[in-house]
Amino acid sequence: MQRFAPMVAIDVATQAEALALFDQFTGLTPAPIVKLGMELYYAAGPTIVKEARRRGFAVFLDLKLYDIPNTVGRAMHALGKLGVSFVTVHAAGGSEMLQAALTGLQTGAKEAGQPQPYLLAITELTSIDQRIMNEEQGIPGPVAATVQRYARMAEQVGLAGVVCSAQEVQAIREVTGEHFLCVTPGIRPVGAAKGDQKRVVTPSQAHQLGANAIVCGRPITQAPVPRAAYQQIAVEFMEG
Repeated sequence: MQRFAPMVAIDVATQAEALALFDQFTGLTPAPIVKLGMELYYAAGPTIVKEARRRGFAVFLDLKLYDIPNTVGRAMHALGKLGVSFVTVHAAGGSEMLQAALTGLQTGAKEAGQPQPYLLAITELTSIDQRIMNEEQGIPGPVAATVQRYARMAEQVGLAGVVCSAQEVQAIREVTGEHFLCVTPGIRPVGAAKGDQKRVVTPSQAHQLGANAIVCGRPITQAPVPRAAYQQIAVEFMEG
């Protein structure tokens, strides 16, 4: 099974804060993949991607695109030129939107001479539980069934994988091929606060459940020594 180094969510408000965290992780083995989300990207723009790459980090650009197919395709065309390694789009947008995203990403990367990033579909956010999904989103049934449906659709379109809770990885493996990626946020070491996350697991549980990669933010970035916190989580995940 392909397994990536842990992804660290750099969920800070300014480029200066992000660069300070980059300094914490420089020179580590395995080097973390830095996840840049909406808050930071909207504040700093493509410059923060270039800074991360200049320092040798692979970048997970987690913007969760969700719009009409034409808009998403054009946006992905721009993102494909940045040289990032992972990009996200919401599966709930449907297969036509996913196809437009994939085509735009491929075209943009090719024009810029960059490797094609892994395109991942967001299934259900780890802040969503069954009550919210059933009562507020109006989607019946268990979370795992919805996640399976989104994963099948994403694979059929040609996406590399999905973002899901590690609790759903085994269900996804039942309906997708062996090379389909499961990237799992909602990672909390033993004793860490859950915060706004609901469907959470520990790094070692994510390994045992078959996750290809984990995403961990606050338990690392808000730790007294982020570098040490990352190293501990990396060992737990990579070795199980």
